[in-house]
Amino acid sequence: MGKLAFTKLHGAGNDYLFVEQVAANCSDPAELTRRISDRRTGVGSDGLIFVEPSQVADAKMRMFNADGSEGVMCGNGLRCLAKFLFDRRRVGAEMRLEAAAGVVPAQVTSQDSAGRASQVCLELPSPSFERSDIPMIGPPGPVLGERHRVGDRELELHGVSVGNPHCVVFVPDPESFPVLPIGRAIQEGPWFPDQANVEFVALDSDGALRQRTVERGSGETLACGSGAVAAAAVAMVTGRIEAEEVAVRLRGGELSVAWEGPGSRVRLTGPAVEVFAGEYAEPSAAFAVSSL
Repeated sequence: MGKLAFTKLHGAGNDYLFVEQVAANCSDPAELTRRISDRRTGVGSDGLIFVEPSQVADAKMRMFNADGSEGVMCGNGLRCLAKFLFDRRRVGAEMRLEAAAGVVPAQVTSQDSAGRASQVCLELPSPSFERSDIPMIGPPGPVLGERHRVGDRELELHGVSVGNPHCVVFVPDPESFPVLPIGRAIQEGPWFPDQANVEFVALDSDGALRQRTVERGSGETLACGSGAVAAAAVAMVTGRIEAEEVAVRLRGGELSVAWEGPGSRVRLTGPAVEVFAGEYAEPSAAFAVSSL
């Protein structure tokens, strides 16, 4: 029985297990992710991230959601990857990280007394509201405030891509809203062929956003970095907020999103925390992983 070395990190409560081995050499990364991410019989996480070498950046992230599906973008995962590399002195404070959605510049903006990264800023591509970019079923054009019936409710859906698909829904109070069943109904409905991460968002009296997210492949998570960008971008283009920077409050912490508008890149800043390192006793040789 083999053992798999891992390090657990989280960004505002959105937790991932990092493995420094090539996913391509794992016989079944999806099944490995499902087993190791299980919070009762495994280590427990929102997913598994393989840290791989990159030909175009300082490192490459290959991310699998808790259900074994492979993701293309993860803001919290990328910030945690930046911390992972910086703390081990493999990169300086500025770096470039590769994800399936593209290369993302990252910068460590705050360190603790031991010189470890505590806050990381990502520079993400400008959000797109075009239906074909999301993608979302329907006629061409931006998807902002489309009314659809979801179960027994009529909701305004805002579609946005930030490298992965999102659906933003503004509600009076995310805490009392039935986030999980409605989020799953949107994900499983006819609108998003690749499903979508669904954000339920409210505007607080001080101008900050409050958000809960149902992520595709992981269910509700304590935070979603790309979801915070999606929610902030929709709030800005629909005139709900006029500032170019906004705090997004999530169940696991707070993120900052700065955006000057369409065509401009987005800055996503927030915490990254290393929790612990360990070894996972593989349940079967079928899940053996080869080291780099």
